[in-house]
Amino acid sequence: MPKSRGREGAKARAKRATELPQTQKLKSNPPWFVPLMCALMIVGVLWVATFYITSGALPIESLRYWNLGIGMGMIMAGFMMATNWR
Repeated sequence: MPKSRGREGAKARAKRATELPQTQKLKSNPPWFVPLMCALMIVGVLWVATFYITSGALPIESLRYWNLGIGMGMIMAGFMMATNWR
């Protein structure tokens, strides 16, 4: 009867697992990262809400619907930062 190789493979995997180098610790974000991320999202929402509440008269009337782009851009920048938060 042929010899099973299952045990040898398990022993080899266990040996390799103990020999693996330790993973590097990820660098944390600077202290200004989270406040800026939150501020971008909050200011973006307030920018868009102000535009709709004032029927386009505020925050900057001459920009018209670009105000929505500015507000949404700030919100998106905040969410992009959130993906890199450690």
